[in-house]
Amino acid sequence: MTVNTENPTAAVIIIGDEILSGRTQDTNVNTLAKFLGALGIDLIEVRMIHDDAPQIVRTLNELRSAADYVFTTGGIGPTHDDITADCVAQAFGLSIAEREDALKILLDRYGGDARLLNANSRRMARIPEGASLILNPVSGAPGFQIENVFVMAGVPRIMAGMLNDVAPRLRQGEQVQARTVKATYVPESLAADILSALDKHYPDLSLGSYPFGIFPDEFGTQLVIRGRNREALDEAFKALLDGLPAVVEKARERFPEARFEELVTQD
Repeated sequence: MTVNTENPTAAVIIIGDEILSGRTQDTNVNTLAKFLGALGIDLIEVRMIHDDAPQIVRTLNELRSAADYVFTTGGIGPTHDDITADCVAQAFGLSIAEREDALKILLDRYGGDARLLNANSRRMARIPEGASLILNPVSGAPGFQIENVFVMAGVPRIMAGMLNDVAPRLRQGEQVQARTVKATYVPESLAADILSALDKHYPDLSLGSYPFGIFPDEFGTQLVIRGRNREALDEAFKALLDGLPAVVEKARERFPEARFEELVTQD
């Protein structure tokens, strides 16, 4: 599917050695992809990188000029390897220092008792010059925005909570719609031809096949058509439904229980 040039675009930078080592499984990309898709913003690139200052600065500068919005997750906590805020400041050529409004948020979280904030905790109040804060309803420590870059926590629940404050700041586009068929006991290889034919007739739509299960247990293929042009989407989906009986009949030569069903429309 071609990217709609009128729609905003976004890139995501996942920062953290724990992600790349496999110790922590990332779920933020999935959350952000769904969040952006619902707003009609095309996610065009995702990068996962180390807690390495030159790499963070270089990656950020590359992507903030390539996409309308850039989202970073990770590296804004209280420990020695939480260097994202400093790197973002460096990328923009800005100073960074503890900021009163950010510190007040942290203090309020601890009932106003400054004794509960040590030097490490206060690192989370260091914000690049001129940045606007992103509210954090889960743990208090704020993220921040500079121009088209949104810097957020890496902990999934905290990051997701921050999106409530981010959404009103984004320009929305035309949302992608999807149609799905579940073809049970139909191997992906049998469905390939019909998808190839549709792809030639509808180049602006995205067609995908996604296997599920493993033989001899129940298995099959989910066939998905995605796009913004509802008329073309419905037309292509009807053609898919019209062509599937022959595909299923072929599958029944080996798997008598082969069948297909339309899943709930996703708009």
